[in-house]
Amino acid sequence: MDRGTLPLAVALLLAGCSLSPTSLAETVHCDLQPVGPERGEVTYTTSQVSKGCVAQAPNAILEVHVLFLEFPTGLSQLELTLQASKQNGTRPREVLLVLSVNSSVFLHLQALGIPLHLAYNSSLVTFQEPPGVNTTELPSFPKTQVLEWAAERGPITSAAELNDPQSILLQLGQAQGSLSFCMLEASLDMGRRLEWRPRTPALVRGCRLEGVAGHKEAHILRVLPGHSAGPRTVTVKVELSCASGDLDAVLILQGPPYVSWLIDANHNMQIWTTGEYSFKIFPEKNIRGFKLPDTPQGLLGEARMLNASIVASFVELPLASVVSLHASSCGGRLQTSPAPIHTTPPKDTCSPELLMSLIQTKCADDAMTLVLKKELVAHLKCTITGLTFWDPSCEAEDRGDKFVLRSAYSSCGMQVSASMISNEAVVNILSSSSPQRKKVHCLNMDSLSFQLGLYLSPHFLQASNTIEPGQQSFVQVRVSPSISEFLLQLDSCHLDLGPEGGTVELIQGRAAKGNCVSLLSPSPEGDPRFSFLLHFYTVPIPKTGTLSCTVALRPKTGSQDQEVHRTVFMRLNIISPDLSGCTSKGLVLPAVLGITFGAFLIGALLTAALWYIYSHTRSPSKREPVVAVAAPASSESSSTNHSIGSTQSTPCSTSSMA
Repeated sequence: MDRGTLPLAVALLLAGCSLSPTSLAETVHCDLQPVGPERGEVTYTTSQVSKGCVAQAPNAILEVHVLFLEFPTGLSQLELTLQASKQNGTRPREVLLVLSVNSSVFLHLQALGIPLHLAYNSSLVTFQEPPGVNTTELPSFPKTQVLEWAAERGPITSAAELNDPQSILLQLGQAQGSLSFCMLEASLDMGRRLEWRPRTPALVRGCRLEGVAGHKEAHILRVLPGHSAGPRTVTVKVELSCASGDLDAVLILQGPPYVSWLIDANHNMQIWTTGEYSFKIFPEKNIRGFKLPDTPQGLLGEARMLNASIVASFVELPLASVVSLHASSCGGRLQTSPAPIHTTPPKDTCSPELLMSLIQTKCADDAMTLVLKKELVAHLKCTITGLTFWDPSCEAEDRGDKFVLRSAYSSCGMQVSASMISNEAVVNILSSSSPQRKKVHCLNMDSLSFQLGLYLSPHFLQASNTIEPGQQSFVQVRVSPSISEFLLQLDSCHLDLGPEGGTVELIQGRAAKGNCVSLLSPSPEGDPRFSFLLHFYTVPIPKTGTLSCTVALRPKTGSQDQEVHRTVFMRLNIISPDLSGCTSKGLVLPAVLGITFGAFLIGALLTAALWYIYSHTRSPSKREPVVAVAAPASSESSSTNHSIGSTQSTPCSTSSMA
């Protein structure tokens, strides 16, 4: 057997050979005290929130989510990830995420491929990287007014209050079985909609069981009942370190009856659980557990009954999805801390990388300005002795709550090129022997040229200003001269067909709008590209249109304040489509006329045939003049004429042309 799986195989044997528990009549003497973090630490991910709601809004164009985040005083870091659920291949709806925070936050946002609009307080939220999404300034409102402000933009899909989160995972899309209106409820289980990890580890306590000899240790995890009583699997990751390798331990897991356990341990241990449990290496093998006491005193009694002399860790948690236990123990002397730790330990040293990322660059009036807020510097425990440009004679000014460094493009060692002005921010920190340096840039917008090009093939060789319905068109946006330090991105594109055809949305929020538009790989120079297919279902067909795209130049590293947005457009001629063909959603005019004529011809021939049979089979005495009316053809023509008079257009995928 592989040596890596041997401990867990032994754990299975121990679990199968365990005796059924019996309660102890006598009182267990074990004074639980907080354990030092060097002896044990427990982190967890949960969907339980202090207040929250989940609602359905199936017909809403905009999916609205609201997060109220409470942080301790100082600068906090947060990882926020948005994931779109896959629903029959359809693209996610546009999303409005409202972030309401009470103090400064350094945010790392991940929302790839999601048409996201972000509302936040720019004076409190700083991004680790430029977000690359549409942003809106959130007014300073109390919670009730924030909800009202968000509801004015669309029905709220979810809202949650979180206390000092370290990371958040927000699942987008419709939630099954949820309410139609979002109203905050206390102690709500958000289910799969939202999972988060608190920054502060769970309180770990330990004690020595009196009257028990030996060195066997117990790790007790108690999961408290949640608001929801649905089946739940809790993944328990146990990592025990013992230099001598001699470890005798038991893992006791107690929770509500609807909770099962998936155990991933690096040591062979005796397992004692409620419900059912399985091991990560044998997930299909479920083992029935026991009925255990649901009180701390009762669980300590179970540990003593299993001959444990030390409770190395005792943890009580809200209903969690993942729990990680890291402990350094070999059954030796129990070490405890004098008091529980409820707050994040302060940083002992300054983080130069984080400090440099907080420098904001602003470009206006032919000058470059660098701003560094003192409040953020103080929270990072940094002591700054100087902030200059590459030319050390250009020093920052102390303006009370911030350091401001400003220079015209013609001085302080600015390097001016055809498209960009560059310099270097130099920060001297008391805790570092060498200065910290960061490249800073400003764009020379007068020298930049944005071009929007339409092409007839994916090789992007033959430019054109004409599109034909039913033929795929390829679009590329260029900026010249190219700038390696900046990234050119497409934020939105639409085709304006005037009053006859309306507006066709092609790209919104950096995502393709519908399955008829495809985002293509950028050019070797990094120019964004996409393709679309257009069809007209009725007439008259517009003869011209305007293709408009909003693009953004974003720094590959740096502040979102350096983003530059421009709208480029080009006039297009539209030629009449081929006289053949149809789409999966409708018929072009030639096809409609062809079907109408065919229906008329079939009706006329059928009427003539029936008249011929009738006139040759009845007796001569009963023959009377008959007038035949081709009603089906009139009906077809009537319905056809009714559909003529307005124009409908839509981008359509290549597959619909087959």
